[in-house]
Amino acid sequence: MGRAAPGSRDPAYWRLKALTTFRELGVVPEIADALEAEGIVQAFPIQELALPIALGGHDIIGQARTGTGKTLAFGAALLQRIEHGGRAPRALVVAPTRELALQVTDDLLVAGGKLGSRVLSVYGGRAYEPQITALREGVDVVVGTPGRLLDLVKQKHLDLSQVGILVLDEADRMLDLGFLPDIERIIERIPAQRQTMLFSATMPGEIVALSRRYLTRPTNVRAESHTESDATPQVVQHVFQAHQMDKPEMLARLLQAENRGLTMVFCQTKRACDRVAADLAQRGFDAAAVHGDLGQSQRERALRAFRNGKIGVLVATDVAARGLDVDDVTHVVNYECPDSADTYVHRIGRTGRAGKEGVAVTLVDWSDLTRWKLINGTLGLPFAEPEETYSTSPHFFATLGIPEGTKGRLPAELRNGRAGLDAEELEDIGETGKVRSHVRDRDRDRDHDRERPRPRRRKRSRARTRAGKPVEGTASASSEAPKADDNVVDAVATERKRSRGPRRRTRAGKPAAAQAADTADSQQTA
Repeated sequence: MGRAAPGSRDPAYWRLKALTTFRELGVVPEIADALEAEGIVQAFPIQELALPIALGGHDIIGQARTGTGKTLAFGAALLQRIEHGGRAPRALVVAPTRELALQVTDDLLVAGGKLGSRVLSVYGGRAYEPQITALREGVDVVVGTPGRLLDLVKQKHLDLSQVGILVLDEADRMLDLGFLPDIERIIERIPAQRQTMLFSATMPGEIVALSRRYLTRPTNVRAESHTESDATPQVVQHVFQAHQMDKPEMLARLLQAENRGLTMVFCQTKRACDRVAADLAQRGFDAAAVHGDLGQSQRERALRAFRNGKIGVLVATDVAARGLDVDDVTHVVNYECPDSADTYVHRIGRTGRAGKEGVAVTLVDWSDLTRWKLINGTLGLPFAEPEETYSTSPHFFATLGIPEGTKGRLPAELRNGRAGLDAEELEDIGETGKVRSHVRDRDRDRDHDRERPRPRRRKRSRARTRAGKPVEGTASASSEAPKADDNVVDAVATERKRSRGPRRRTRAGKPAAAQAADTADSQQTA
């Protein structure tokens, strides 16, 4: 079993230690050169421990916290060991979310650039046709989410019979999302003689059972502890007991802290994401929301804008807690208390990545104190009794480095410092299914309305009638007016009138005029 060297959890240890390069780990020059061109020379602990085993063709269960390079730990070995140039894929990477699939694909394309590696990402929300076309032309590696992978297999577009290396990335997350049956169906279609690598930041019992069933004598590689207090020494954590109505003001002031860069704000629900993002925009911040109700093109545009620095704040549900690898995230804010310790670990793991420092702030409402205490106890954190805090509390300003006098709205002179979400192009990806977003995309709607003229309503002449007869000689005007039979409701009403004939007033079953004449005759007789 591979273990980290004593003291390896201390960041200073790795600065003092002569770090191992990818070349020294046995990576071929083509991959090492491609990584060096991106400034990646020295390996992280998980890469140093896992790569020699993976290059030897052995099964691996790798565990390390987020942001420590798990992708290259399996990616470099995968690209080096497969045969290139065939039609059917020789390696398959299964990821729980679309965002993670894209991130893994990008890393593999960088590492395999000089090898000419053909890497394809397949996931839901995008059109099938480009993915099917790429599969027909031939790919070396497929990275995908379980649902789309099974769809392509069932349609006989994806052939898994030649896969020799299988990677399950963030396997614990796939279990959380209920993907275990899909994963088992995928594995059944892959040859039994294969190399299987399973990587995750946490290792619950279900993952251990999965590994025993589908891995052959795996080597357990645990570079660092999965508990947050040990796993993220570069992240400074703060927990405040906050009032729900005061959170918007606290967040706005927190976002004006000194040295605050790209920031991720996590909410529990989609509606909360939209509400928080809209409130921040009104207060002058460049913010955008990412959640499951947005169309895939909208989600990808927001993520691109965030990565490229066109927006400074990304408000997200836990769909973005994994797979979003942005090195420059300085702050993570848990606007709402996470539902579990693992969720907390992965949320704040978005900052303090690749050895950089970060700040994590959690706002715990009164109703969430019990849940927070469970998380605190599970992770061994020192925040069992968070301090009651308001947007005006002096310790809130002092702890987070917020300048004195900061208000809940961004000053006018500091606004528009970034290009904004509108500066990022909305890509037409041929989305499948219905775009369920209840937040309209302003650019798309504006362009759509500009290009398509609105139809003019057709005027109809209506003639007044009484007892089925025209009033004041309007019959001719009514007959000359255009018919409205193109309107379904009007057409039905017309048919009913025709079938019933003109309506006449009656009393006691007799026409009103006849009954009046009978009454007059009886009066004359009397």
